[in-house]
Amino acid sequence: MTSLSAEQLEHLKQLTGLEFLRTAFAAEDRPPFIGDLLGLEVESLEEGTVVFSVPTKPTFANPLGSLHGGICATLLDSVMGCSIHSTLEAGVGYGTLELKVNYIRTVPVDGARLVGTGRTIHVGRQVATAEGSIIDASGRLVAHGTTTCMIYR
Repeated sequence: MTSLSAEQLEHLKQLTGLEFLRTAFAAEDRPPFIGDLLGLEVESLEEGTVVFSVPTKPTFANPLGSLHGGICATLLDSVMGCSIHSTLEAGVGYGTLELKVNYIRTVPVDGARLVGTGRTIHVGRQVATAEGSIIDASGRLVAHGTTTCMIYR
């Protein structure tokens, strides 16, 4: 994977947030990102709602042998942030100001997929909020959270 050229970057700035996400995730030559490390897969990209999944892996274990909480926090940060990004106009960006995660149960690192869903709550001119949840392969809630993001115009 390579860096984006100046032409590619300029093209991406002309896309709405949803168009940007769809283009970026579909590109075969996109630069590496945190999702590559996690094995992230896009399940759904819609305006205001984003669904990603990641497999659990033994290398994601904490010292006790269950899934490290940072994996769920990263998945929630990704789906909630991208749900906000999916609503933005062309050339507008965002950054996470605050992330709150609630862990409901331990998760084994047995290769089962976790599915994270992010949904916008409010998207204003300068600040946006979203909520997210993570469900395990048995359909049980394992974590949920909220975020506040700054909108950059």
